[in-house]
Amino acid sequence: MFRPALIALAVLVASPASAYLARNGERVEGTAAQFTVRASPGQGAPQSWCAAGDFVIARLGLSRLTPVWRLDEPPRRSGQGVRFSVNPEGAASRSGLNRLGERDASMTASAAQALCWDSDRRRRR
Repeated sequence: MFRPALIALAVLVASPASAYLARNGERVEGTAAQFTVRASPGQGAPQSWCAAGDFVIARLGLSRLTPVWRLDEPPRRSGQGVRFSVNPEGAASRSGLNRLGERDASMTASAAQALCWDSDRRRRR
């Protein structure tokens, strides 16, 4: 009788406590010190940055002005996630985005979140 409830509880306990589903559908795991946007089919740098910005604002509750740093040098390999942090230590040299005047691999959480697409994929939020 209680078997389905026990199975659901076991699944919740087994899943990572820090797992977060970003508003663009990307999965993010970790803490402010280091978090990873898990790999997904067709994922590019904008989708990774969107998920990172959303994680920092919505999950960690940090300011929209918090700098977010990419830790892995671009480009990422197929099947490989992208690591980020709110700490510049160990940051990559580039963001993986084509940005004029880019000096490092960071942007504010709100700038990253601005790369998110609506579910209809026709316009940016």
